[in-house]
Parts: sequence; C-alpha cells; structure tokens
Amino acid sequence: MSLAAPPNARLSALAGKYDLIFCDIWGVVHGGAEVFPEAAAALMQFRADGGSVILISNASRLGTSVVSHLEELKMPSTAYDALITSGDVTRDLIALRGSCAVLDIGPGDARPILEGLKVRFASIEEADLAIASGAFDAADHNPKDLIPLLIDMLARDLVLLCANPDVATELMGRRVQCSGTLGELYEDLGGKVIYAGKPEAPIYRRALAVALELRGVPVPHHRVLAIGDSLTTDIAGAAANGFASLFVWGGIHRRELGADPTPDALTRLFDQTTFVPTAVADRLFW
Repeated sequence: MSLAAPPNARLSALAGKYDLIFCDIWGVVHGGAEVFPEAAAALMQFRADGGSVILISNASRLGTSVVSHLEELKMPSTAYDALITSGDVTRDLIALRGSCAVLDIGPGDARPILEGLKVRFASIEEADLAIASGAFDAADHNPKDLIPLLIDMLARDLVLLCANPDVATELMGRRVQCSGTLGELYEDLGGKVIYAGKPEAPIYRRALAVALELRGVPVPHHRVLAIGDSLTTDIAGAAANGFASLFVWGGIHRRELGADPTPDALTRLFDQTTFVPTAVADRLFW
C-alpha cells in the first residue's frame, strides 16, 4: 500500500487538524540515553498552540517510574500533560479483580507493578491468572525456554495478562525480545491473552479519559494524532481506534529500512499490514 503523504512530514504541517497527541516515548522522544531536543520542542509547540499531549508507553513499569526517568534525561515538563504506561493499565486491570493469586512468569519482576494491591504471588497450581512483564535482556534467556510453563498454564486454563505487549525493543543498541513474545507464544498454543498496552483498546480508553479531564470536553477520535515508531503497536493501535498517525521510521524499524529509505522500501513495509499511517517522518520535529 503506497503512502500519499510526504516522506518526511513536519508536525507543524499536521498540527492544525488535531487537538490531542498520543505520543510514544522510546524511539520517538528519546533513545534511552538522551531526549531528542527536536521532539521535545515539537510537543512543547503543539501544547503552546492549545493542544494536549499524552505520552503513552508500553513499558511494564508504572508511569511514575517513567516520569522519573524522563526527569533524569532532562525532558521538559512542559512537553506533555500526562503519561500513561501499560504497567499502569496492568495495575488497573488486576485491581478490578480484588483479591487474587498471580503467577509471575517474567521475564521481569511484576512486584513493583502490583505493590499495595490485594495480590499474592503463587505457584501455577494456586494461581488465578498469570502475568508477563519486562524484557529478555540476558543473552541466555530465551522466551521459548518458557514454552513448557505455558503448556502447563494452558492445562489450567489460566489467562495471561501481558504487561508489555511489545515483541521487541532496543536496549543499549541491542534488539531484545519483550514479554509480548510470550503473549504470542501462548496464543499460538491456544491460550487466552489480555494485552494491557498498545495496540489494544484499554490503554487508549484510559488516555481518552485523561484527555477529557484535561480539556473538559471529549476529544473526537478524528481529532487525535498518534505518534510512534512501531507499526505493530503505535500505528496499528491508531488504525484500530480511528486516530490519525505519524509513523517515525527512524526508530525500531530503522534496521530494516536503512538510514534513508526509498518510498518503495516504505511501501514494502506497509504491505505487511492492512493499514498505512497518515504521515511518515524519520523523526519527530516541528
């Protein structure tokens, strides 16, 4: 599917059509070590012109932790109005269950997400549901090693709550698999998976509710611009929810596209999906 928009769109050319931005963080706002100044400046200008910005991350950490990290990276607080993570949504979903027993299958530690809730961590025999969070950042830690555990979970008909739907991310210049890989493996086995983050609806429902509090009126979906660097989460989520989207190809897809992709290269990438973004750019800038 070809793209009708310019190959390196500026936010200033798009901003007038939208009241609200849902912006990804890793790969768009920063690369792990420092904030991208042009991205921060673009979001600040959008807000200065009357728009609202909600940062949305598939991190399985709580939003307060991500805010602290952004402060360490010197992200201007004036660049966004609110921040929501899939960790926040995971906590909400489990809180709704009340008292329950949870099997933590990793690869990260789910305890910080659930601290203070009526939850106890349990064995597979006692668990009411399972949770997966974090990334496989050790070279000897492979998602497929957990397939026997997933099979045992399937035998007990346990639901898997995936706190980070990303299949892969970049850590210190390395591409590593995330807990979203476990979600895919469990689904392939026939298990039921609930994804707390993008591209699924719960994280967007929460973001729209926050936007209503910020602006005092509901924001129509066609007045929302989602910005992200992942086709399978950010752009897929935008398409599924009726939002416009700006695809930042200089993020997670840079390895497969190269430093200066041709329109044909972008088209081949989009041909792997059932949707195309509204606009594309190598980075977020005004």
